[in-house]
Amino acid sequence: MRVSVVYFGVLRDLAGREQEAVELTGPARLGELYSELQRRLPGLGDFRSSIALSINYEYATLDSLLHEGDEVALLPPVSGGSGAHQPAISPKSSHSRVTREPLDSRNIADQLKAPQDGALVLFDGIVRNHSRGRRTLYLEYSAYEPMALAQLEELAETALANYAIRDVRIEHRLGRLEIGESSVVIAVASAHRAAAFEAARWIIDTLKKTVPIWKKEFFEDGAVWADGEPFPPEISVSSGNTSK
Repeated sequence: MRVSVVYFGVLRDLAGREQEAVELTGPARLGELYSELQRRLPGLGDFRSSIALSINYEYATLDSLLHEGDEVALLPPVSGGSGAHQPAISPKSSHSRVTREPLDSRNIADQLKAPQDGALVLFDGIVRNHSRGRRTLYLEYSAYEPMALAQLEELAETALANYAIRDVRIEHRLGRLEIGESSVVIAVASAHRAAAFEAARWIIDTLKKTVPIWKKEFFEDGAVWADGEPFPPEISVSSGNTSK
């Protein structure tokens, strides 16, 4: 049985490649594949407590069964790395978008407004000119795109189900971003302000922990990957057996 393995961020540097095919004796589980990858890449053990794994764009556990042709991704903490892999499929989304074009927060907000709204909360994430005590020159964002879009849409649907809001829009930009440009825009419309504020805060806080988008910071004396936040408990990391 052959599966495809995709590496992102610091794991891509460790592997020295973006993607590879791995032959397994089927049937096999994700944990067996991960053990094989550890044998090939001894340094992978250093990341054992922080890596999340996915199969075909969905977070998976070590006991998940693999099938011929599956795509497995090794994901470092989000916002902490970079990768260029862009799988062929692109999930449809009605509330979210990833793009390499500049984001227009005013236009996003105007398109979301409706007569029944009493509030529209807009979060506009902006590239600042400093980080880690150094002057930032620019940032580069990259993503596991089909999975990122699916995760953004899931956040939007969950917010609509759990908060008293009418509609939501989430847009994230990829590629090189200059100082002052918007990296992510979240707009939430509702009849009352409290629900809109709460939903917007929940979306951005969760996005930073679960959506596979990575950030690289460029300074005058070099570049580093931004520190990613730990995955939440409901997402399995390579050392654990928590369920999806």
